Amino acid sequence: MPKVSHPRRGSMQFWPRKRSKHSLARISSWSAENKAKPLGFIGYKAGMTHVIAVDNRPKSLTKGEKIARPATIIDCPPMTVAGVAFYTTSLLGMRKTTSVLYEKMDKSIGKKIQLPKKTTKKLAEVTGFDDLRLLVHTNPKRTPTGAKKPKLLEIALGGSKEDKLAYAKEMLGKEISLGAVFENGVQVDVHGITKGKGFQGTVKRYGVPIRQHKAEKTKRGIATLGSWTPKRIEFTVAQPGKMGYHLRTEYNKQIFKLGENGQEVTPDGGLTRYGTIKNQYCLLAGSVVGPVKRPVVLTAAIRPNKKIMKEAFTINTITK
Repeated sequence: MPKVSHPRRGSMQFWPRKRSKHSLARISSWSAENKAKPLGFIGYKAGMTHVIAVDNRPKSLTKGEKIARPATIIDCPPMTVAGVAFYTTSLLGMRKTTSVLYEKMDKSIGKKIQLPKKTTKKLAEVTGFDDLRLLVHTNPKRTPTGAKKPKLLEIALGGSKEDKLAYAKEMLGKEISLGAVFENGVQVDVHGITKGKGFQGTVKRYGVPIRQHKAEKTKRGIATLGSWTPKRIEFTVAQPGKMGYHLRTEYNKQIFKLGENGQEVTPDGGLTRYGTIKNQYCLLAGSVVGPVKRPVVLTAAIRPNKKIMKEAFTINTITK
C-alpha cells in the first residue's frame, strides 16, 4: 500500500486562533503620506449590493463593456476629533508621553473613558514630541445600528511634524468627513473583526475529514493526538475550540464610489438587518469581513496593487 500523505488540516497562517479583545480592529502600521490628513476612517458595514459599471481595464476581455461587480456598502457618519496623543521615539519604539483632550467633548464619550473635570494642558504647551495622532470617535447615533457607545481610535496623520500639529490645532473638537480622507478609485485596507461562530469541533474549525462508519469512539474527531514522544500534545494538532471573532485585514480594496446621499443605495424599506443610510457612504469592491452593523476601519493602502487602475469604474446602475 502506498504511503498516504496530504496537506495539514488547518492553515498555520493565523495562530493562535483566539478571539479579538475588542469589536474595533487595532491598527499597527500606517502608510506614508506627504499631505497633512488622517490616514484612516471608521465606518459601519451596512450590507452588499452589485453595480453595473463600464470596464476600464486596458487588458480586459470586456474592456469598454458593461459588467456587474459585487460591492459592499459602508455607512460613514463623520468622525469627531476628541483629542491629540503625543509620542516620542525610544529604544523600545514609539512611547506615548501625553495627550490633550477637547474641553467640550460629547457626554457620550463618558461611556468609554473617564472625562477630566478640567483640562490642564493645551496643544500650544506641548513640546518635545516626535509624532502625534488624532483621537477620534464615531457618532453611532447618526446610524440605525442602535449603538449608543461611540468607538474610539487613534488615527495617524500624514505630513511633517509641524504640519501634523497645525492640522491637529485646526481640527480639535471638529468633525472629519469621509471626503476629506479618501477619493474615488483609491485602494484601501479594510480592518475588521470576523463573525463569531462559538465553540466548534475539529471538522468545522480545521476541515479534518469525517471518519468512516467503522471508526471507533467518534466520527467527527481526529484519529490521533500525535506521536508518543515528545510526551505532550503539539500545538499543530487540530482540536475543538472557539471559532470566529478574529481580527483580519483585507488589502487593496478599491473604492468604487463615495456618495453623499445614502438614498442612492438604500432600497425601499431599508437595507436588510440594517436600515436606512442617512450619511455619506462608501462602495467598496467585493466583500468585507464581519457581520452587518459592525464597525470597520478603512486605512490608506500600505502596499497598493499596481495592477489595479487608479481611475474608478464608471458606474451606471446601483442595484437596490
